[in-house]
Amino acid sequence: VVDLPSEDMKGKIIGKEGRNIKMLERLTGVELILDDTPEVITISSFSPIRRHLAKRALDKMLADGRIQPARIEEVVEIAKKEMAVDIKKAGEEAAYKAGVAGIDPKVLNILGRLKYRTSYGQNVLLHSIEVAHLSALLGEELGADVAVCRKGGLLHDLGKAVDHEVQGTHPEIGGILAKKFGLPQEIIYPIANHHDDIPPTLEALIVKVADAISGGRPGARRDTHELYVQRLTELEAIATRRDGVDKAYAIQAGR
Repeated sequence: VVDLPSEDMKGKIIGKEGRNIKMLERLTGVELILDDTPEVITISSFSPIRRHLAKRALDKMLADGRIQPARIEEVVEIAKKEMAVDIKKAGEEAAYKAGVAGIDPKVLNILGRLKYRTSYGQNVLLHSIEVAHLSALLGEELGADVAVCRKGGLLHDLGKAVDHEVQGTHPEIGGILAKKFGLPQEIIYPIANHHDDIPPTLEALIVKVADAISGGRPGARRDTHELYVQRLTELEAIATRRDGVDKAYAIQAGR
């Protein structure tokens, strides 16, 4: 969602006979939704990269107020270049934070795209760094290859960076990408098998467990309605287990 400075801006974004909005949608590959909500425009697309590109371009045009086809083309090009730099930097920083060296720059570029991807409200790039650290700690405890655990943990969701553009599940896509860039088999296993019942190696199993810990910790991901209701019921059950308590209500206070 992009906030507009005024309601008149919607007319400017649409342009004469819809020229501006059509141009912006064509260049960024998104759909712009202008409904009755005042001073708001919604950007819709399956690809988070495209959504962020359109948002960045719109923010630039709203800042200087010039919206016409030639300007839209220019701004989208600038936004693309900025995002490419941003993605590259995000991938390099993630590898540094996770303590992983020697990754192909092209792989880091794909990894950096995860900065714009979320899973149930959890940022996937931050989740990947977390999984790398957790995998390394578990690997040390269990006598596994710590370097493989760390690297496999960081790259385990690599497929999610392109799963809007390529068919298949993210472990499948990640495995294909890892093979394409010549990653060793022991790193491919955690990427391609982290959702299998029995991963083929100890390191792959460790990454699977670390993935579950990072995603399952309280507050990491958005609650589904069912989980939320279940948690409230469990809270009420704690209170009603005490002698003399007949009824208990867990109430959300809006904080």
